[in-house]
Amino acid sequence: HVDTAEVNPSHSNMSAPPHPQPPAKGASHAAGDFSYVGIDAILEQMRRKAMKQGFELNIMIVGQSGLGKSTLMNTLFKSKVSRKSVVSTPEERIPKTIEIKSISHDIEEKGVRMKLTVIDTPGFGDHINNENCWQPIMKFINDQYEQYLQEEINIDRKKRIPDSRVHCCMYFIPPTGHCLRPLDVEFMSRLSKVVNIVPVIAKADTLTLEERDFFKQTIREELRANGIDVYPQKEFDEDSDDRMINDKIREMIPFAVVGSNQEYQVNGKRLLGRKTKWGTIEVENIAHCEFAHLRDLLIRTHMQNIKDITSSIHYEVYRVRRLNETNGQPNAQPPNTLDSNIKYIMIHT
Repeated sequence: HVDTAEVNPSHSNMSAPPHPQPPAKGASHAAGDFSYVGIDAILEQMRRKAMKQGFELNIMIVGQSGLGKSTLMNTLFKSKVSRKSVVSTPEERIPKTIEIKSISHDIEEKGVRMKLTVIDTPGFGDHINNENCWQPIMKFINDQYEQYLQEEINIDRKKRIPDSRVHCCMYFIPPTGHCLRPLDVEFMSRLSKVVNIVPVIAKADTLTLEERDFFKQTIREELRANGIDVYPQKEFDEDSDDRMINDKIREMIPFAVVGSNQEYQVNGKRLLGRKTKWGTIEVENIAHCEFAHLRDLLIRTHMQNIKDITSSIHYEVYRVRRLNETNGQPNAQPPNTLDSNIKYIMIHT
């Protein structure tokens, strides 16, 4: 995988290349090349501005207790970025209702600053009756859109609107090896219309490689059968190159992952892993699990695209619907499907 971070010149959601770049080319060309204008220097200007401002990334993690959600997030960002999973009493271990907990961290790497917010949903799927347990999560996502919209329509709005919109929802599927549960289908069917969903099979080391491949294939077929569009969505591929890269990612979905904060000595190297009596499962070894592919998607290759789709598609669908309601045109929008809303946005904005 090649790092392909992009820089977006808008007032928010700025990103920057992961490595410092050399000075603008104009300086070296100016002396001898009279045909050189220097348009490419805009990239360096954008990079400097993005480095100065930093950017935001908001990830929601959803799944029942015991699937290693916090551990995986800590593994992804190589630090303790998620809530403590240890609680004092059995009564506190499973909340009576879905709770939404957000924890923000400032992370800096090679001069690039990022405000990472991890949104946890303890209590999801932990009860005997999980009917409508997706509703508090849907409400939270829409509340963030509403908050952004209210800031946007202010006459004296901020130069840079704080972005609390959920850019990505990682949905943790238990490693049963059989098929999706009705709860999984219900959640992803409803939430995929308002947020980018990345499904993962948690604790994949509990499955054999054959069981894992069969489970992944079964899940992909069930997603297709139920019309569930997870990230990266086909309709948002911008060109043939995007389509080719994203098709390979779609063939890997859901990512079978293992998380660990423990380092072990393997063949003279310190590696993140999980020790078993059969050997050490190396988290970042693609022969052992697909953690590295998930990390590359979320951070190294598609982070800016995930944020762009949140802003230009999911938030835009919400914005059009709310503005129609405000203008007294509740029936002005087409049927409540992602495709029809996208077409409506393209025509009317």
